[in-house]
Amino acid sequence: MRTRPPLAALAPYLWLLVFFALPFALVVKLSLSDTVLAMPPYAPQLDFAAGSAGLKSFFAALDLETYRRLASDDLYLASYFSSLRLAGLATVILALVGYPIAYGIARCSDGARQVLVMALILPFWTSFLIRIYAWIAILKPAGLLNQALASVGLPPLTILNTEAGVLVGLVYAYLPFMVLPLYAVLERQDESLIEAAEDLGCTPTGAFWRVTFPLSLPGLAAGALICFIPMVGEFVIPDLLGGSETLMLGRTIWNEFFANRDWPAASAVAVALLVSLLVPIVLYQRQQAKVLGR
Repeated sequence: MRTRPPLAALAPYLWLLVFFALPFALVVKLSLSDTVLAMPPYAPQLDFAAGSAGLKSFFAALDLETYRRLASDDLYLASYFSSLRLAGLATVILALVGYPIAYGIARCSDGARQVLVMALILPFWTSFLIRIYAWIAILKPAGLLNQALASVGLPPLTILNTEAGVLVGLVYAYLPFMVLPLYAVLERQDESLIEAAEDLGCTPTGAFWRVTFPLSLPGLAAGALICFIPMVGEFVIPDLLGGSETLMLGRTIWNEFFANRDWPAASAVAVALLVSLLVPIVLYQRQQAKVLGR
């Protein structure tokens, strides 16, 4: 006899319905609408008083015109590919920087390991916006970085309001999300495997590349996906550290919503971004299932 599921088991599905499915359905509806000079700035709108006739006219007025405009407009395409490029480059830098940090923490003593992990997480205790504004003070032409370079006789660098500044901000902001999954995998590795490899003739470097690194790939993949997925839609960092020529989808969506008041276009960009990220999201879920041994 089948038993009815407890109400507690339905809570996550109710949460997803209210806070994800319904808002996403509204965004999809907006993306299929047309821009008008009115308040709200889109049409059609559902008229419940008209009954079934109003419902039919509502669905008949929805179209894919906004998506066709996105596919033919160089601005949206440039923003999309620029976001993928910057997020991909930042992910590579994060892997190159984060792996040695995670490896070093995992090989420390227990006491030092706890201190280093706390130091890694500590910046999260302050406002994200304040930390990005701090980078403005560091990278601006008369900032701390150029003052330090001038003190040793080196020429100043122009980093703020460039793509380099965006990469600096992305790497700084998402570094813990790369280090922590790697650390979790490296810390659990059995050191007897390294000893066995060395007993069989491997050098320490060879044992690392033949044993440690392959076993850490699930953590590296998880960290890369955790960082790449949100960086594609990042808004605050490119807005504050990038110049006017730095195109990323987060800024494009904001401009369409609040500057141009083109809500259908902004919604279509958001839907297209989510659909394009479904592949890495599915890969991340599969990778997490492997890490957890499911």
